[in-house]
Amino acid sequence: MTVELTRPVSRRLLGTETLLVLGLSLGQSAVYAVVSIIAKLTAEGPLSKQTASLNTSASTRHWLDLTYQLLGIVFALLPVLLAVHLLSRDPGDPARTLGLDARRPGQDLARGAGLAALIGLPGLALVWVAAQLGLNATLVPAALPDVWWAIPVLILAAVQNAVLEEVIVVGYLVTRLRQFQWRLAAIIATSALLRGSYHLYQGFGAFVGNAVMGVVFSLFYLRTRRVMPLIIAHTLLDVVAFVGYALLPREWFDWL
Repeated sequence: MTVELTRPVSRRLLGTETLLVLGLSLGQSAVYAVVSIIAKLTAEGPLSKQTASLNTSASTRHWLDLTYQLLGIVFALLPVLLAVHLLSRDPGDPARTLGLDARRPGQDLARGAGLAALIGLPGLALVWVAAQLGLNATLVPAALPDVWWAIPVLILAAVQNAVLEEVIVVGYLVTRLRQFQWRLAAIIATSALLRGSYHLYQGFGAFVGNAVMGVVFSLFYLRTRRVMPLIIAHTLLDVVAFVGYALLPREWFDWL
């Protein structure tokens, strides 16, 4: 007797899969971010007087803190592996489908650097405007102790953020929504709003800035079908933010 182990994947099953992948990753982060902004808005004092900290210490014991940091980075990438694994059921190699391979390293690097400049410079202006209007919490991009492993961990955290966000919110989500035959405008809006929503804990300026970034990145992906330049661009932006904050004088960042 032969047992049939495969069956056609229905639209309903793909929809459930998509919700589960998002629920285990950035959809979950979006829910927590909404709760966080509500908490900030209902707390005493204006939003601008509150703090949103990234890359915080997990223990006063440095070796244990390092262990927690590395474990957090590794486990945060598991949804990416899950998404790529699920896409392997579709025809073709999922890495090629997402543009997550190393076929065009020079072109990917150049495009990634260009995107980083395109997003980064206006993004700084938007952060400044949001700070002046009191629309953001005070942002602390790096709050690790002054130890030898802080900078390498911040770089790894930047890579982790980039891989997680660009593979899930752009590569995987756009691919699945196209399979559902959504209109391109709806696909772009969904990806952009999701990106903005899980940054809400930083404030409304961060929501707008990241949503705009989401529109640009989604359009780029729809045009090129390559997520690798997006990962490079995002990594560059986060490395500059995290490592710059850790190394440069604090008074340089009073405008945040």
